Amino acid sequence: MTRFHVRLVVGLALLLAATSAVRGEVLVGLASPLTGPMGWAGASNQVGAESAVADLNAKGGVLGERIELIVVDDYCDPEQALVAAEKLVDAAVALAIGHHCSHATLPASRVYAGAGVLMITPFSTNPKITEQGFATVFRMCGRDDRQAQVAGALLAERFGHDRIAILHDGTVYGQGLAEETKKRLNERGVAEILFEGIQLGQVDFADIVQKMRETDVQVLYYAGLRHEAGLIVRQAYDHGYRPQVVASDGVGGEEFALIAGAAADGTLMTYLASPPATTENALLAEGFAAKGYAGSFGLGTFRSYAVVQAWAQAVEHAGTFAPGAVAEALRTFQFDTVVGRIGFDDKGDVTGFGTYVWYVWQGGEFVPLEAAPAND
Repeated sequence: MTRFHVRLVVGLALLLAATSAVRGEVLVGLASPLTGPMGWAGASNQVGAESAVADLNAKGGVLGERIELIVVDDYCDPEQALVAAEKLVDAAVALAIGHHCSHATLPASRVYAGAGVLMITPFSTNPKITEQGFATVFRMCGRDDRQAQVAGALLAERFGHDRIAILHDGTVYGQGLAEETKKRLNERGVAEILFEGIQLGQVDFADIVQKMRETDVQVLYYAGLRHEAGLIVRQAYDHGYRPQVVASDGVGGEEFALIAGAAADGTLMTYLASPPATTENALLAEGFAAKGYAGSFGLGTFRSYAVVQAWAQAVEHAGTFAPGAVAEALRTFQFDTVVGRIGFDDKGDVTGFGTYVWYVWQGGEFVPLEAAPAND
């Protein structure tokens, strides 16, 4: 995606923002990757946010005001995330939903915090995001240090006697999670035999696959995004090599199965627990499925929906859209959302939601792994 296209997207967003301001609507912004390798994930965020805004407006809006959603594309790229964040700030949004990728969210969060704009990310899990001390930065998902704790436990308990390799994709998300998982694994007395990074966008993994074969790697832990994971698993499979793959939640998208094919089956993966099985959620799931997000691939869509819900309830508690007052309400009250009853701690991390559980890839989707060891 070129800078011209970024300017075009955000230009249209600003035009919509100006029109909405005339109509007296309150603007909510969504910054997410809508094009490029992570486009499917960004579209999922958009479906969740649009659905939540539509449902709010059907009930009279928030504080009697209609909500208007504007969307900008950050391409899961740090530089373009800065452009997207600046445009949402310029549009005077009451809430910025996003971003998706941690390496995009980190720089964007500084823009929002500097401008006093409230930001809630549905997906970015790098701990640094809420460790910066920003009063208006929140997340509706788990943290990688917690995910690493769960991953390290399973690797040690189930595969502690096997030869383990740890790979990451070099992103803020992937490398940080890999290093934390290595730490957790080593604390349990298990040492990996290989720890390496790959390049985001890399397509040929013959060298790393050969290296794993030569060192007799039996278990591969991969921390990173789905495209590269799919290619690694597929290329190993095509060469008759099938280590047990254990992956992070960045692999939780249909692209992984589409790329890896039959080789995806049996891959274990940490991911956030499913939303509660309620009548409301069943109806939402039907709506998400009609838009292409069925089964496990619709789980993330609930998070964007929940972001809008929590924000709207915090606004009602605060009695204003002012970011500082809403941020204080987010940290003070509990909120009933599609992912359960949640709150936020002093850092801005979600409470009551964010527990990582184990899934296994089977037949092109991931399903809960019932026999996983207990989380500690």
